[in-house]
Order: sequence, then structure tokens, then C-alpha cells
Amino acid sequence: MSFPWAKEYKPAIGLTQWLDEKLPLPRFVYNAVGAGYPVPRNLNYMWNFGVLAGFCLMLQIITGVILAMHYAPNALVAFDSTEHIMRDVNWGWMMRYAHANGASAFFVVVYLHIFRGFFYSSYKAPREMIWLLGVVIFLLMMATAFMGYVLPWGQMSFWGAKVITGLFGAIPVVGEPLQIWLLGGFAPDNAALNRFFSLHFLLPFVIAGVIILHIWALHIPGSSNPTGVEVKAESDTVPFHPYYTAKDGFGLGVFLLIYCAILFFAPNALGHPDNYIPANPLSTPAHIVPEWYFWPFYAILRAFTYDFFFIPAKLMGVLAMFGSILVWFFLPWLDTSPVRSGHYRPLFRKFFWFGLIPTMAILFYCGGAPAEEPFVMLSQLASLYYFAHFLIILPLVSSIEKPEPLPFSITEAVLGKDESAVLNANPTAA
Repeated sequence: MSFPWAKEYKPAIGLTQWLDEKLPLPRFVYNAVGAGYPVPRNLNYMWNFGVLAGFCLMLQIITGVILAMHYAPNALVAFDSTEHIMRDVNWGWMMRYAHANGASAFFVVVYLHIFRGFFYSSYKAPREMIWLLGVVIFLLMMATAFMGYVLPWGQMSFWGAKVITGLFGAIPVVGEPLQIWLLGGFAPDNAALNRFFSLHFLLPFVIAGVIILHIWALHIPGSSNPTGVEVKAESDTVPFHPYYTAKDGFGLGVFLLIYCAILFFAPNALGHPDNYIPANPLSTPAHIVPEWYFWPFYAILRAFTYDFFFIPAKLMGVLAMFGSILVWFFLPWLDTSPVRSGHYRPLFRKFFWFGLIPTMAILFYCGGAPAEEPFVMLSQLASLYYFAHFLIILPLVSSIEKPEPLPFSITEAVLGKDESAVLNANPTAA
């Protein structure tokens, strides 16, 4: 959004003046992430995770391209080529660990970014398109991460591919032919490995393209903020640079400290030891489990254990797993409260902190646990609440809740009563 008080880009020397006339790239950067982009003055550190997600994507693309130079997508040598990268390629071990742990870091910051959106209702008008594109990015991330996990061709890679692609077989009539078409055969092998490698290499660039649309959509209404009150005057904003570039820089420094600590001191902590065993189609692991960032959705998949009339349990699990993410597309219309921020919605806040967050924690835990009691029952109860929260509780709360009084402006929420904002909003008050 271009506010009337936004600073204008003024090239200082002849070269930048010529470049601004022929290819106004500096002007674009200045207006997108520089002093020419005014943002609300009260953004907290929960607004750092969008920038961190972008950094993680760049990290994944750079390390992924380097790894692809040495990887061989062939079922006979894929595992050995991964070991070659780890043992023989200069700094190959670091590239692989940076890429594997970078995927986990990417999902951590994206989950925090999403749940910040849940609490502050960032999906509400006029920012629906930002939210919808964000959900598309998350789905693309999940597809990319799944295919990347298959590439080392260890035991968990192979059997994870077998289980996840087997979900398509649950679709009536077309399921089994679709599964064979995706794999290029009846089980994961050379054809599937080549397809997954090609798509795993391509999709990050697709994600980058959708992120550009995501940021473009963000700049139309402007950033949301912790109060949920729209910008009313110049006093409500500060230039993005240097205020938020400095804040994001500090957040990036903290992120890198944690990331490097894991990378250099516990690089395998988030992986599975079975993936250091070459893939063996004749030996099924005792407990097949995906990477940790898929656990809540895997728990929902496994929560369905009995057929419902003519609907098989497997099909209901697949539909519920995909539905658990697709329901996010409808949040802008399920939540009808006129107030955005959870800080001013007492009932919504209770259901968020004592309902949704514990439910997600239970699903995370059960997704990584064996498919036995009491974990199956806990998954069923948590899955029931998960869908009830979005489809029943959220619409009901938004219609019956009495929100707390909102501040008139962002400045009032930060500094107290803001006379200039009142006068700008209502000139006759003077």
C-alpha cells in the first residue's frame, strides 16, 4: 500500500538516476522493503517469521543445487551417492546436513508464521488473498519435503514413499491406476525416484514464485499488526528500513545461532536412524514414520480405524488428512468476528491457547508414536476437536463473543491517546 506520507525514492548520483530510468530495480526494492514502505509501528517479533521463511527457502535452494551436482537419482546407486556426498565431496557433509536441517527449520518458522496468523486473524479482509496464497505455499512445501525425503533411498525413504503414495490407492475406481501412474510402476523404484528428484528440484522455484505473489498481495492492503486496527495516520507507521530491517536482522541472528547449534552439534537429532540403512523392499521397518513436520497430519490419517457404512476407513483417513489443511482456505469466511486480534477476543483466546494449541501438540506426539493404544484413541479425540475448532467453535465464538474495546489507532495502543489520528479520521472534530 502506498500511503500519502511514504518516502519517495530519489537517486543521488548519475548512475542510479540512469538505472532508475532504464530499469527501476532500486526503486522497486526501496518501495518493497526499504524506507519507501511504511509499516505499522507496533509489529512484534512474531512478524519476523515471514522473513526467516524466505531466508530458509534461499538456504534450501542454494544447498539443494549443490547437492544435485553430486546426487545420482538411480535406485542402484542413490544411497551410495548420498554417502559419497557425506564422505568424499569437500564440505559435502555440511551441505547435506544444512539441507536436511534447513527443511526442519523451514517448517518450524512456517508453523510459527501460520499460528501467528491464526491468533491475529491475519486471514480476515482485506488480506484474504495473502492467506490463501500462504496455504498454497504450505501445500507446495509439504509436497517438496516429501519427495526430498525419498531421495536418500534409505529404509524410511523407501517405505515412506510406499505408504504415502499408497494413499492414492484409497480413492475409488481411479485410485490404483493413479498410484501406478505416479510411481511409474507397482512400487517405488527408478521411475519414481527420477520423478521425485525432478519435482523436488523444480518445486522450490515454484514456491519462490508463489512467495513473490504472496508479498505482492501483502503490499496492497499493507501489513497487519497485533491490535488488528488499520493504519489511520502517519503516526501509526514507521519506514520498513531501518526499523524492521534491524529487527529482522536481530531475529535472523538468533535463528542462525540455534540453527548452527543443531547443524554442528546434533545434525541427526531430527532424522530417523533407519534411513542410514539402504532401502530394502523385502524388509519392512517395525515402525514407519514420516519426518516430524508431517506428524499431526499423519496422526489424523491413522485416526480412522473402522469403516463407516460403505466408506473404507483408509479413504476417510485420506480425506480427513487433506481436509485438515484445506479447511484453512475457508477461515476468512468461517471467522465472522469484526475484531481481528486475539488480544481483544477473550473467548477466542481461551479456545486458541487451551484448545487448538494442546490439540496440535497431541497430534504431533501421536503422529510420531506407534499405531497402538492409547495413541490411536488420543489421535481420534484430537482429530475430532481439530475439525470442531475450525468448523463449529470458531464460527460460534465469532457470533456470540463480546470483544474487548479496541484502541482508536495503532499509536493510541502504543503511546496513549493520539489526537492527530482522531483529527485525520474526523476533521470536523477540530
